[in-house]
Amino acid sequence: MITLLLGGARSGKSALAVELGRRHEGPVVFVATCPPLDDELAERIARHRADRPDWPTVEEPLDVAPVVAGAGDALVVVDCLTLWVSNLMRRGDDDASILAAATELANVAAGRGAPTIVVSNEVGMGIHPAQELGRRYRDVLGNVNRIVAGVASTTLLLVAGRAVRLDDPLALVGDATA
Repeated sequence: MITLLLGGARSGKSALAVELGRRHEGPVVFVATCPPLDDELAERIARHRADRPDWPTVEEPLDVAPVVAGAGDALVVVDCLTLWVSNLMRRGDDDASILAAATELANVAAGRGAPTIVVSNEVGMGIHPAQELGRRYRDVLGNVNRIVAGVASTTLLLVAGRAVRLDDPLALVGDATA
């Protein structure tokens, strides 16, 4: 079972992921993808650590799928795809490699016997980025989100701490060609 939590900055995605982890009766493993690239990020990471229960945390900015695969029967929280994609792009991965890594992650998570909660930002609802790198990032992350949503049993869009369930659009319209 995969739950994908999408939303903008400060929408409540991570807080919900942590709360779902707290309510889980079994073990929880937290996978953090944000490397401390500067002092401000290091402070943010410290605040996030302090807000989480004392779960095992794996700080993995690049190779997330093997961590998820190795989590056994623990609920896994992956926070977040947004920074993971950024890390892969910073490393120099091309779009096809990033999408292949996302497919691997989605397949690994879908094949687990335990729940996986994946957090990601929805970056396609804002302004059109002025620079090519910003457009590339928006497009790649949007495609990564679609890959994970395609195997998720639940996908929620969070806004101001509230959630809207996102369903498969083809299941909603039925056979529109009839």
